[in-house]
Amino acid sequence: MEITGRVASDAKAVKVGEKEVLSFSIAVNDRYKPAGSSEFKEVVTFISCSYWISMKAGQWVKKGAVVLLSGRLGMHVYINSDGNPIGSIDFHVDKISFLAFAKRSGNKIDTDTDTDTDTDANANANANGSEGKAQKGNSRSAAGKDRATEDVPF
Repeated sequence: MEITGRVASDAKAVKVGEKEVLSFSIAVNDRYKPAGSSEFKEVVTFISCSYWISMKAGQWVKKGAVVLLSGRLGMHVYINSDGNPIGSIDFHVDKISFLAFAKRSGNKIDTDTDTDTDTDANANANANGSEGKAQKGNSRSAAGKDRATEDVPF
């Protein structure tokens, strides 16, 4: 199964026994128009994710990044201390693909999603080695290769 969403919290490496797991959550947006209504309704679903394969991915799984995840879905149901049943959706990730990295301003993550600014276009052009020739968008390099998979060493 594949899901696409925006990372809602920075990844944290947690030790479980002798293994480590990368834990993070994503927000998946859905929009629909109910029958008989003229307005759209927007729903956000938060999904807890666990990635057991490589802790190196944690340096890129930052709040604001857009990711495509492959894996399997699970459900975690329990009774809280007040006696109320609680449920959460869990996703056991096998593969992470980055569709857009979180922007950085200085040492902090900037979750601004406006990708049409001149600064972004110049940064993309400089990263692609074509200084002065900015291209529209930020998902493909000048050679037509997917930059997201080029930048990630795992």
